[in-house]
Amino acid sequence: MTATYGGFKSYDIYDPNRFAVIEECLTVEFRVRNDDCPLAEATESTGVQIDARPPQRRSDGYDLLQFSAPTSDRLTRLLDDDDRISHLHVSRTDGRSRYRCLSKHPCVIRRLIDGGLIVETLQYRDGAATIFGAVVGRDVLKGVMEAAGETVGVRLERVSPLEAETTESPARRWELTPAQEECLRAALEAGYFRIPREASSEDVAAALGISKSAFLERLRRAEATLFEQMFS
Repeated sequence: MTATYGGFKSYDIYDPNRFAVIEECLTVEFRVRNDDCPLAEATESTGVQIDARPPQRRSDGYDLLQFSAPTSDRLTRLLDDDDRISHLHVSRTDGRSRYRCLSKHPCVIRRLIDGGLIVETLQYRDGAATIFGAVVGRDVLKGVMEAAGETVGVRLERVSPLEAETTESPARRWELTPAQEECLRAALEAGYFRIPREASSEDVAAALGISKSAFLERLRRAEATLFEQMFS
């Protein structure tokens, strides 16, 4: 049996034979098109891809949005001029900009979260959003699908057991640049963070093939990015 919500098929989520072997925890991928979300519209206008964290609902009704993108003055201007966004803050590191702002615009993704979706990654590109996440049980998946059915342009792309998914890279999860992730990983493996320290900054820099000053700068920027997210 194939169910339909809001004009799209839900891929037989009610067919017991299709999902008989799927365990309780499922991973899902949604594609959202034709949404008037400020971030989606900004990517369509600029061609810049935005990597975002799930919106956080505040008690005052606003959503806290946190996201990053390759540095683009045009993207920043569009967001700053958008009346739906307030308190825009921008910081730049290694060719990428990290943004924080408040938005009171109704968000399709918020409806899916309210329905039970746990968002792992969220990307905006060319006016559309791709959402990777998880649900606990088929009943929760049904609730998410019902929430999706009330919106326009939401499609379930795939569903699979949680164990079938690969681990998200630290750089993507913590909004680090590839160079910063490489720097942290090399320092950790060399014993730079151990007490007593087993490798000097010169040792790690030499292993990376960069100068000591470049290593220390990347390390400090990576630590600042991680700490800001941990304690914000």
